Amino acid sequence: MHLVHTLLLVTVMAAAAADLRITGGATDNQVFQRDEKNRADIALRGEGPAGQSVEVRVTRKRGVVPGFEWSPFAKVAGNAWSGVLTGLPAGGPYTIELRAGAARAAVHDVLVGDLWVLAGQSNMQGVGDLIHVEPPHELVHNFDMSDQWVLAEEPLHTLANAVDRVHWPRNQNKEPEKMSGDRLRALLANRKKGAGLGLPFAVEMVKRTGVPVGLLSCAHGGTSMDQWDPRKKDQGGDSLYGSTYRRIQAAGGKVTGVLWYQGESDTGPGSSGLYQEKFERLIAAFRSDLNAPDLPFYFVQLGRHVNYSNQPGWNQVQEAERLVESKLPHTGMAPAIDLELDDGIHIGTQGLKILGQRLAKLATGQAQRGPRPLSAKFSAGVIRVRFASVNGHLRSQGRMAGFAINDAQGQPVAAIYKTRVDPADGSAILLHVGFGPAGPPSGATLWYGQGKDPYCNIVDSEDMAVPVFGPLAIE
Repeated sequence: MHLVHTLLLVTVMAAAAADLRITGGATDNQVFQRDEKNRADIALRGEGPAGQSVEVRVTRKRGVVPGFEWSPFAKVAGNAWSGVLTGLPAGGPYTIELRAGAARAAVHDVLVGDLWVLAGQSNMQGVGDLIHVEPPHELVHNFDMSDQWVLAEEPLHTLANAVDRVHWPRNQNKEPEKMSGDRLRALLANRKKGAGLGLPFAVEMVKRTGVPVGLLSCAHGGTSMDQWDPRKKDQGGDSLYGSTYRRIQAAGGKVTGVLWYQGESDTGPGSSGLYQEKFERLIAAFRSDLNAPDLPFYFVQLGRHVNYSNQPGWNQVQEAERLVESKLPHTGMAPAIDLELDDGIHIGTQGLKILGQRLAKLATGQAQRGPRPLSAKFSAGVIRVRFASVNGHLRSQGRMAGFAINDAQGQPVAAIYKTRVDPADGSAILLHVGFGPAGPPSGATLWYGQGKDPYCNIVDSEDMAVPVFGPLAIE
């Protein structure tokens, strides 16, 4: 009996030694950031039969990728091997096949393209109704919060089983607790909300460029700018910025850019005035820590909030966001003020699709950033509002709305009785006002989207919306 056990053990060990295994460097569904030459180098390591040579090839649906036929890759030393697959072009999905004698191994559905970080609070995490969501696309994958590369599908974010403790829900003792087992399965099965803008953005990017996209889902609802403080990076997975930085490194250390949607938690009287400074610090930290001084950073300006209060901090944060875009290079802002909500504060699923498309237009540079206010001048009963960066001409569905006038003390002045596009200039809007020959009161200012729940509906020919702005002096 002892001899039988010994022979069985030897047989199992021999079979294991004959296997070819990939233990690191790439996993199924992984997206590798392309370089400036539109290619990526992929390091692979693993175990295999001692003394054997490892060969590699790359295939996709149409067969072997030209230039990546079977070729020498590595030598098994002991039972370990490693090598680098160089110059794999942007595209996919690829299958990376390896062989050593009769042994075989493979990594499936690998993409080479652009990695984008999704960061911020609930409107980036996604709270849209899970109805008529953006369908998955084979060239869009997601590095989910459990650090697994998967096909991207709604919802992208699942905080309950994240690797990093900062995302875990609180238990009855108010301690962070990772969810697993039946509780996690029940949570996932019963979700009714969770659609976001990340998947629509990525699908639109693929449509416009043909380049695959990898998303890094890092957002967390209800979080403030202080919780995203980059000075907490050394706390790693116990801080939002530290967790995001760790996950970027886990995905290869380089990304194409960052998408950001946050600010709702910073609209209170003690924080709204500090938002611009904190936001600029965050952008600078991403660029410094990733050694990418020109890292693209695109963000969404706060939309509407339907509730009983009307604190001025909401508009103050919206204006801070607009000023950051005008101040910092390689940034861009997508307004959301014209979009419908799925509850009192969260952009609806169909609006999130529009936001994703707007951000993709910014990221590709295939459209101007959209209408940005230049001046408001009064003459002969009309305030002419000029805009820069208009695609085509300004327009609206139904009666144009969104403008308001305040006096020098900040009190509303009811004066606008008609709003229309200037027939001589599609980049200007004419506000017909009932001030009389004397014109607006001294110190009067113009706003667009004032308050927390305005009705705004002005966009340009590319559906890029007019942002919330104000106060803008009326000349």
